[in-house]
Amino acid sequence: MAGFMDKVKAVGRKIKESGTIIEEIKNKAIALNKKIVLCEGEDSRVVEAAAECVQDKIARIVLLGNADKIKLANPDVDLTGVEIVNPETSPKLKKYANLLYELRKAKGMTEEQALEQAKDATFFGALMLKAGDVDGLVSGACHSTANTLRPGLQIIKTAQGVKSVSSFNLMVAPVSGNEFVPDGKLVFADCGLNPTYTSEGLAECAIATAKSAKEIAGLEPKVAMLSFSTKGSAKHDNVTLVSEAVRIAKEKAPDLLIDGELQFDAALVPSVGEFKAPDSPVAGHANVLIFPDLQSGNIGYKIAERLGGFQAIGPICQGFAKPLNDLSRGCKRADIVCAVAITAIQSVQL
Repeated sequence: MAGFMDKVKAVGRKIKESGTIIEEIKNKAIALNKKIVLCEGEDSRVVEAAAECVQDKIARIVLLGNADKIKLANPDVDLTGVEIVNPETSPKLKKYANLLYELRKAKGMTEEQALEQAKDATFFGALMLKAGDVDGLVSGACHSTANTLRPGLQIIKTAQGVKSVSSFNLMVAPVSGNEFVPDGKLVFADCGLNPTYTSEGLAECAIATAKSAKEIAGLEPKVAMLSFSTKGSAKHDNVTLVSEAVRIAKEKAPDLLIDGELQFDAALVPSVGEFKAPDSPVAGHANVLIFPDLQSGNIGYKIAERLGGFQAIGPICQGFAKPLNDLSRGCKRADIVCAVAITAIQSVQL
């Protein structure tokens, strides 16, 4: 770990620091020199992001698609250093098809079906990742979440001991700051993946998100499990689900600073936290917020983004055996570049 941090510091001396969280993430990725596959060469935003990542040395990039079509559609983009691979004509297609067949034959997949499926860019990218030919995968700029996660779940699968994949958003406070976010950043989960949770699943999401908050965002996680109740102020099955998740998380990760159930203001506002949960080590000072379900998480991060001026980075997947991330179809080039950098960092942590 010391060697990695030395590399980060060396890179930081060579690059003009902007002082932003995103710049810190990029600098960490630069120090790692990882290879990331981008599966959507047909999307100009992805092509531009690929070029930027290579030019700024954020990662080595494999871009999937037809090279002639990509260059024709993006004549002003300098793709020097970007490796462009066409899944349909790749000399590794049969190798990857055989790998897919071995992984899925028990589910009834034939060799012929595997060969056709491997030609799909996202499946091809996932097979590259499975084979160890790249360090991470980013897709989803012009395809649905299901299109990205299906090959991830079928090919990469979940990490050992993890039952389900979840996601988080890194929420960066506006330049003007926010009095309740002293570090300038929060982590929200799950805002983009699982519609419902059991208590055990919610606990697993909380533990994974705390790990991501520390390794990606550089936070010392203080995790609040959110609800419409604080410490039993309301009685309902939804409250019980959250309080039970807290109990399970504390049992599984006894060193983790986590508490709940807490209302949003009790989690973030020191005076409210002191009043509603005076004995809580988290209330009023939380920096990792675990929402009880996808509806509240998705609504919450979009309120923070649109009304609060926060920048929302993500959703970033966690729980896969190897890093695989899904983009929003409304993403910008900068979002893709940041997702590549985070994916590179995740490849070291897994």
